[in-house]
Amino acid sequence: MDLALPPRVTPRAFERLSEIGAADQGKALRVAVEGGGCSGFQYQIELGEPEAGDLKLEGAGETVVVDEVSLPFLSNAVIDFTEELVGARFTIDNPNAASSCGCGVSFSM
Repeated sequence: MDLALPPRVTPRAFERLSEIGAADQGKALRVAVEGGGCSGFQYQIELGEPEAGDLKLEGAGETVVVDEVSLPFLSNAVIDFTEELVGARFTIDNPNAASSCGCGVSFSM
């Protein structure tokens, strides 16, 4: 894993957080990696409270946080927001993932 760079958040992702009023609710977008899923690891993405030790990525008055355990798995990743015919969601383009599942939530290293 390349630990050279922290994850990056696109302006579009910060924009979407602003649209849903995350900061107004005192919340941040929490991005974490957990064991499980169909490929070994899975992303957990939810609104939550920042915690001590979290990496805070800030833009447009909004905050995205990544916990210390998940950080190495998300090094150099890009957190984005996409809208497609099948729905809208936050996505992660992770250069550390050797493969990913079609669902876009599960990956292997």
